[in-house]
Amino acid sequence: MRAVVVHEFARPASVEVVDDPGCPPDGVVVAVAATGLCRSDWHAWVGHEPDIPLPHVPGHELAGTVAEVGPDVTGWRVGDRVTTPFVLACGACRSCARGDQQVCERQLQPGFTQWGSFAELVALPRADVNLVRIPDEVSADVAAGLGCRFGTAYRAVAQVADVRAGETVVVHGCGGVGLSVVMVALARGARVLGVDVAPESLALVAELGGEPVPADEVGSLVDLTGGGADASLDALGSTATFANSLACLRPRGRHVQVGLLLGEHATPAVAMGDVVARELQVLGSHGMSAAAYPELLALVTDGTLAPQRLVTGTIGLDEAPARLADLGRPGSGAGGITVIRP
Repeated sequence: MRAVVVHEFARPASVEVVDDPGCPPDGVVVAVAATGLCRSDWHAWVGHEPDIPLPHVPGHELAGTVAEVGPDVTGWRVGDRVTTPFVLACGACRSCARGDQQVCERQLQPGFTQWGSFAELVALPRADVNLVRIPDEVSADVAAGLGCRFGTAYRAVAQVADVRAGETVVVHGCGGVGLSVVMVALARGARVLGVDVAPESLALVAELGGEPVPADEVGSLVDLTGGGADASLDALGSTATFANSLACLRPRGRHVQVGLLLGEHATPAVAMGDVVARELQVLGSHGMSAAAYPELLALVTDGTLAPQRLVTGTIGLDEAPARLADLGRPGSGAGGITVIRP
């Protein structure tokens, strides 16, 4: 198969012909129809994620068709259209038993713990626990984003922040994840302000029905929200966006960290005195379990949510290495979601 292969961290990847993946006994091999280009893939390429063996194939948000099925799999057949959460849960640990598969204690992740989906084929273990069937109404380009960005955004807004109609929400960083957060929060009846450095992203915030706020005006958010936001989500992942998210909250407001804080941003300072005095809630959100997907897919198929509006570009594998490297540039995620079609 053809795949994007990383041989050295933070050095240009290459498109190569490599061996097809073997099918795990409890898993499947998926012929990749679409895979998202995500900032988390950039973190892995740079070397921010620990314990990634080289050579490595990135890619963790995907959709495609089952091409091979392992002997221990009972619920899937060749030809099924599928996606998967980026966390491949074990289904048996304490967290999984509580229904919290997104924080599985023995999780695997395509594109991180194993070769991922920047390829024509990808092997996915634990198929019966983690695969999600794609409805006929949902394209592969859209379904790829459900595995990470849109699924992550949905859970962060609906389940972790518990955003309700009439509340005010601020989104810091309006790339693929942030724009998904904007869409979901608007669908739940919130007033939504989206902060970004890029005019293209701010234009999309406005097009979706949110209120665009240029990043250099972030200090005015408390006034713009009439005393502070009910909920604020850092969808980028930096010390600055984290601090700005906390600072714009009303008393008893809710901060949700969605963007990964890695590398030099891994340990941001937290003004805990302010957190205590204003009774702020500081929450984390990490993907979404496969069991939660029917609720999201129902909203996509009935048109309540329209993630297809966020897919603004498609590329082939040959363009992927350069675009992956470019994701570290400020504003590189502007203008929506880019999908790779292997």
